[in-house]
Amino acid sequence: MYKRGRMSPTERVFDESYYQRFYEDPKTRVYSAAEHQKLGDYVCSFIEWNQLPLDSVLDVGAGIGLWRDYLKKRHPKLKYTGTEVSAAMCKKHGFKHCDIARWRDRKQYDLIICQGVLQYLSDSDISPAVSNIASMAKGLVYFEVLTRADLRDRADLDRTDANVVVRNGSYYRGLFAKHFIAVGGGLHWPKDLELPFWELDVAGIK
Repeated sequence: MYKRGRMSPTERVFDESYYQRFYEDPKTRVYSAAEHQKLGDYVCSFIEWNQLPLDSVLDVGAGIGLWRDYLKKRHPKLKYTGTEVSAAMCKKHGFKHCDIARWRDRKQYDLIICQGVLQYLSDSDISPAVSNIASMAKGLVYFEVLTRADLRDRADLDRTDANVVVRNGSYYRGLFAKHFIAVGGGLHWPKDLELPFWELDVAGIK
């Protein structure tokens, strides 16, 4: 059953069994490391094509380390920081144990990844989380969020975790638009930075 109301950060336990079910078991995982590599290639190729710097990455909700492992191979000298609310994943992979709704680094990052995180945040936490991400961004931000339409029309419910806060895509677009300009394909550029893209590469500029 989809959760349609508020979700407390302590309501969901992200223990070993969660990551085993959705990320490690070949029969039930969302995707494999090989499949994830295609997403990594897309994001990194976009950065390279647009000649953007990529020296530092913040991975919000780093999970089992798929982004970390991919980036180590493609950019061995890159400075990677992974954060997690899961104590189990922090202990296993050495990530920073923190909640993005309550944590803001003094540093800024060339790329911030927030994949499959926001749909787990409560109504009161989601705006602070996006604001914190915006404050740490000095380059692209990649968001991937499960929406109501995704659950209804696109998601494979045998593999997708539907125990989330269900919101419309328009809600997320409005929230992101306060801080970012949508570039397409989940990529966003901070509004307070000079835009490095061709005009028609960017959505929503009048």
